Amino acid sequence: MRGKSMKIAYCIPSLYSVSGMERTLSIKANYLAENLGYEIVIILTDGKNRENAFHLSDKIRIINLDINYDDIWRYPLYKKIFAYSVKQVRYRSRLKRALFELKPDITVSMLRREINFITRIKDGSKKVGEMHFNKSNYRDFANSGFPLLKTFFAKIWMHQLIVNLKRLDKFVVLSNEDKDKWFELDNLAVIYNPLPEFPESTSDCTNKIVVAAGRFVRQKGFDMLIDSWRIIAKKHPDWTLKIYGNGNKEAFLDQISKNGNQESCILYDAVPDLSNKMSEGSVFAFSSRFEGFGMVITEAMACGLPPVAFACPCGPKDIINDGIDGFLTNPGDIETLALKINYLIENDDFRKEMGKKARDRAERFRIELIGQEWDSLFKSLL
Repeated sequence: MRGKSMKIAYCIPSLYSVSGMERTLSIKANYLAENLGYEIVIILTDGKNRENAFHLSDKIRIINLDINYDDIWRYPLYKKIFAYSVKQVRYRSRLKRALFELKPDITVSMLRREINFITRIKDGSKKVGEMHFNKSNYRDFANSGFPLLKTFFAKIWMHQLIVNLKRLDKFVVLSNEDKDKWFELDNLAVIYNPLPEFPESTSDCTNKIVVAAGRFVRQKGFDMLIDSWRIIAKKHPDWTLKIYGNGNKEAFLDQISKNGNQESCILYDAVPDLSNKMSEGSVFAFSSRFEGFGMVITEAMACGLPPVAFACPCGPKDIINDGIDGFLTNPGDIETLALKINYLIENDDFRKEMGKKARDRAERFRIELIGQEWDSLFKSLL
């Protein structure tokens, strides 16, 4: 610090998407600006004139460099590489100019396109990388259809990434589990994602409802949860599974129909008041194949719901103390997922007590604590 408020510049593609990275940055930036007196600038490349998906404080400044990487996707393949290269040159030039004008104390890359060159911009700011994925799934080539080609390009890409990450003053990941995977680096720190709020009202864990939430995509594993529910519904037909999220539900609805669970397994669109919907439930089910962190688990726990979660990479093992404030099961094990949910359904007192402990555990993820950790990290770099 130099006798003034600290200035932080964040680099992220856009803020109009309703996704975890944009949401987390908004929560964190608001807290730093409103509560700790930081001067926050968010630098975008896309989404000019589009409305932000999440509320931002009036104290936060937004700069849009108008690069428009999104335009590339409408080009044929042979034009994409050239167009991307041109935009990268333009981005580097405009970001360099912006940073020299802003003179931030610290520049934070959300590990998107600027990670390839940000440490070579000598504007005097410390450079921090912030990871919102896990290492193994940062670039998911699983569905490329060309396994040998996938492996070849994945190795080259990861090598380049590691070289760039080593140049950062600090690289922040979301879990200790993921930190252990970055064995090549010695500039690591772990800071969890913060809760957007800590709800006053909580579940009493008496309603016969299991809740799940997330986008209707393969990553979230709702296909596995729906098959697990088929096992649960046979024993407890008076209970209901409610899944909230955006995306194409057609395949999941077909699966529910084939399982014969149309009455007890219901899919809803995403809602702005998810904590209220969680508080109506008595158990939270988490079936992701992989995550960056799994903030939806902490949100459910803050509402007093005991979670049953696949211990997927990465996040759930950092969040849940197995058998104390929730249950962890092996990833993809739908039978054990059903077994643990059934146990909570059948043991009222245990379910209620685990729900109380889950809420106690969720205190760890309050923005007040997470914000102070970021404050300490930033100050340690200057």
